[in-house]
Amino acid sequence: MRRSDLENVFFGLVSDQYRVTSPETAEYNCIAWAAGDVTRWWWPDALHLAFWPPGARREESVEAFVRMYELLGFAECETAELEPGFERIALFAVADRPKHAARQLPHGSWTSKLGKDVDIEHALPDIEGELYGQVVRIMKRPYSGGVR
Repeated sequence: MRRSDLENVFFGLVSDQYRVTSPETAEYNCIAWAAGDVTRWWWPDALHLAFWPPGARREESVEAFVRMYELLGFAECETAELEPGFERIALFAVADRPKHAARQLPHGSWTSKLGKDVDIEHALPDIEGELYGQVVRIMKRPYSGGVR
C-alpha cells in the first residue's frame, strides 16, 4: 500500500511522523507480530485455519485475546509509557471485537503489521479510528528477547 493510501485509511498518520519498516507479506498478521511471531497468521477462527496458541479460547472477544496474551506472559497494565526491561502491546477493538494489536519498540514508539500489508513504526494513537477502533488494553511482560 502506498503511503498516501495508508494516510487515507489511518487519518492519524502524518507522513513525516511514521515510517514503513517492512514490505507487504501475508505470512503473519498484527496479532502474531505483537507476540513476536513472524512465521504464521494468528486468529481464533472456528475452523482452525489460522494458528491460535494452545489453551487459548478461540473467540473473537477482547477478554479472549487478553487471556491469550496472558498465556504468553503478558499482564494488563495501566500505562503505555516505556519501561526498561519490559515489552508492551496494545490491543485495539471496536466495541468488544478485537481488530488490531501493536507492539512497543525499545525506544518507545510502536510497531504495527497492517493486515497483509506493511509493518510501520508509529505513535500509538495514530492508527485509532474506524478500522481498528480504540486502544482498549495495554499489556506488558518482561522483555523476552524476541522480535523487536
